[in-house]
Amino acid sequence: MTGPRALVFDLQGTLVDFHAPVQRMGAAANAAKGLALDWPALSVRWRLLYRDAMDAVIAGRAPWRRVDRITRDALDALLDEAGCADAFTAAERDAMNAVWCRLDPWPDSVAGLQRLRRRFTLATLSNAGMAAAIAVVKPAALPFDAVLSAELAHLYKPAPAVYRLAVDFLDAAPHELMMVAAHAYDLRAAKAFGMRTAFVARPLEFGPDTPPPAMDDPAFDLAVRDLHELADRLER
Repeated sequence: MTGPRALVFDLQGTLVDFHAPVQRMGAAANAAKGLALDWPALSVRWRLLYRDAMDAVIAGRAPWRRVDRITRDALDALLDEAGCADAFTAAERDAMNAVWCRLDPWPDSVAGLQRLRRRFTLATLSNAGMAAAIAVVKPAALPFDAVLSAELAHLYKPAPAVYRLAVDFLDAAPHELMMVAAHAYDLRAAKAFGMRTAFVARPLEFGPDTPPPAMDDPAFDLAVRDLHELADRLER
């Protein structure tokens, strides 16, 4: 079997760091409000809350909503849980929620994608909304040929319809596509759909105190430590 024609990438966590931007936002919020909220823990909880909401959409328990609205509602729940809901206005919460559009690329992301783009078509395949994905990709100068968002399917990964977007918009069979992600659940679903898979380890995704990710899942066709290693492996 020949190699992949195109690579499709998860964004949040895989190509960009959400932990550090959320910590900066949280530190600014604490300073402005005289609070001492534990934003490393809150950022993990925030993500779990909005993941639960996306899973409800996939399961048909909730109607589809754009992910920025899901994260905004999750922020409300987060602040309620932390006992500081009265400290933030709606406008301040909107500004806090916008952090998901201001994420930092990992050190290898731009140069690694540039190497890969010499040989492959590159596209995002993200649960982020289209506007949010563009807001992340453009200022970071991530060199993509196409930006694909789960918003186009009105579902979220790991629903098969999201992986189908890459087949339809890139005019490629599943086996001609490689899903690249830092999340095993994403790659397991892509593998079940018929795609090839590449796992990129991002041990700092949830901050420096989290254990390193396992790299031996049978759903991974390749498991690498950064995009340069991925380019090296695919150039062989």
